[in-house]
Amino acid sequence: MTANEGWMIAGMMAVTFGVRYFLFAMADRIRMAPWIEASLKFIPPAVLTAITLPAVLLPKGDWQVSFANAYLVSAIAATAAGILTRNLLATIALGLAVFFAYRLFF
Repeated sequence: MTANEGWMIAGMMAVTFGVRYFLFAMADRIRMAPWIEASLKFIPPAVLTAITLPAVLLPKGDWQVSFANAYLVSAIAATAAGILTRNLLATIALGLAVFFAYRLFF
């Protein structure tokens, strides 16, 4: 690693730490409007959907919306398990089990 790379990494670390520290330090002093606070609860599901949906429906770069798509079948099974059990570990375990079994047998 050269000196320039070291300084670049140190600079990125300082900027990242500074931004996060400032937000955590000021969190108790800043009040948002109630409608903004209420809408923030929708951010995690929206981000999770934006990350997982392309991986499930476009596994090889093109649309695969059929039961030949193991990702789609395991996502449907994991969603059903999550709705029925409300248990994160059971949802992950069932989704993985269905995915690997589907890939092995079909």
